[in-house]
Amino acid sequence: MANSSSIEWTEATWNPVAGCSVISPGCTNCYAMRLARRLERMGQQKYAGTTRLSGGRPKWNGKVRLDENSLALPEKWKTGRMIFVNSMSDLFHEDVPLEFILRVFRVMKKTPQHTYQILTKRAERLEELSAQLEWPSNIWMGVSVESKNYLDRIDHLRRTRAAIKFLSLEPLLG
Repeated sequence: MANSSSIEWTEATWNPVAGCSVISPGCTNCYAMRLARRLERMGQQKYAGTTRLSGGRPKWNGKVRLDENSLALPEKWKTGRMIFVNSMSDLFHEDVPLEFILRVFRVMKKTPQHTYQILTKRAERLEELSAQLEWPSNIWMGVSVESKNYLDRIDHLRRTRAAIKFLSLEPLLG
């Protein structure tokens, strides 16, 4: 977990999952692919083998790693923070088991002093799992929509049980 973040709309990050897959044009220039490659070269095993080079640039290769050791980290922060969950992945990636997602949600429920921001491009899976998740008001759920081709993500988000919902319209490609 990062104690601070350069992301302007959050204060900290928490990454219980590392790695991802490119699923739409909004993923093309994802900062997390470059950062994962750099963190791997710096010796952080969590990111080892999560990217490949394509055209000289890091790209997600589909490998996802669950980080059991980071699950309890938010419990160590007593002062409330705005926390971006999985800035280096997607909690609703198809290779993240429901049981692990449930564990992440339990940690968020146990730490109501924090506000958690979760963002996904996998809105269909989010909707599919929503009824099985507990949605305390300190969990904000958002979807990324980069163009009109992905407006359906908004409808999937609307049908979830999340109390607070938001959109990320970046990169706005159309």
